[in-house]
Amino acid sequence: MAGNTFGKSFKLTTYGESHGAAIGGVIDGCPAGVAIDLSAVQRELDRRKPGQSKIVTQRKESDTVQFFSGIFEGKTTGTPIGFQIVNENQKSKDYSHIATTYRPSHADKTYTDKYGHRDYRGGGRSSARETACRVVAGAIAKQLFPQIKITAYTSSVGHLQLDKDYKDLDFSEIEKNDVRCPDPAFAKAMQEKILEIRKKGDTIGGTITCVLENVPAGLGEPVFDKLHADLAKAMLSINAVKGFEYGSGFEGARMTGSEHNDLYNQDGSTKTNRSGGIQGGISNGMDIYFNVAFKPVATLMQDQQTIDETGAEVTMKGKGRHDPCVLPRAVPIVESMAALVIADHLLRDQTTRLKTM
Repeated sequence: MAGNTFGKSFKLTTYGESHGAAIGGVIDGCPAGVAIDLSAVQRELDRRKPGQSKIVTQRKESDTVQFFSGIFEGKTTGTPIGFQIVNENQKSKDYSHIATTYRPSHADKTYTDKYGHRDYRGGGRSSARETACRVVAGAIAKQLFPQIKITAYTSSVGHLQLDKDYKDLDFSEIEKNDVRCPDPAFAKAMQEKILEIRKKGDTIGGTITCVLENVPAGLGEPVFDKLHADLAKAMLSINAVKGFEYGSGFEGARMTGSEHNDLYNQDGSTKTNRSGGIQGGISNGMDIYFNVAFKPVATLMQDQQTIDETGAEVTMKGKGRHDPCVLPRAVPIVESMAALVIADHLLRDQTTRLKTM
């Protein structure tokens, strides 16, 4: 299986399956001498881990990360950073009913078509449990550039859409509710909706908005390695993601040029920011902001018609512990993938910005 590494200069390679002994990864390309707060890394993992509230999966995992290399006396050594998270609470028997059955909208059949053999326990490598490794790497990446602030939050659940500019929101409210929405009233409505859906044995999707502040101008390349293209790839690599838009996004397609253009101030900033902080694939120093769309979780606690490996039609119902909505736990994943992209471009940039910022 190829495609387990992300990045060019700041690289993350992950390994492991949902119900294997452990998951983990190797971070390559991290500069030497960077002070690492390991407790901050664990805090990021705690934001993603299962069982943290009644609106997420009740799988109980401490998600305690162990580092094996690349960090000595609290600083990076410049060598590969190896880490591992032990799987503590597997219930593989919950998946015995799908050993020869394909779950609708899951990767079961495509994995079988491609590899001829799959780990059906929790989805194996296709499980979102792999994203814990991305959060570890993202937490390390964030510590390379503490002056850049990356904030993600739940901006919609189903048809409940938070139609407020991010500048009008209080980001300190995000971690005060289980949904991770910066608007308390909307957070309550979103949580009630998720619980309502869960009682029906169903699931629901939504969107996460991410804002990057204090990103320096000049990151990204003008052709294939555009900054927004790499952000899009990062987000679309997350389980259950169905769409990505930055700046004005699809709304910009309904505007005229005179409505959409960002006019300049004398200091080089722009009066508006419909470009989303990126022009010509290169950051312009303004805030970068984007939306990520997540589909409803495919596993339902309801009967669904499907087929088995022989092509016979069968009825199946989900078992085990599953998220009725991925958004609350996906917030730190979105932040982490954004951090990996920024770290990678900072290290790739020929002006060696990490030394001058």
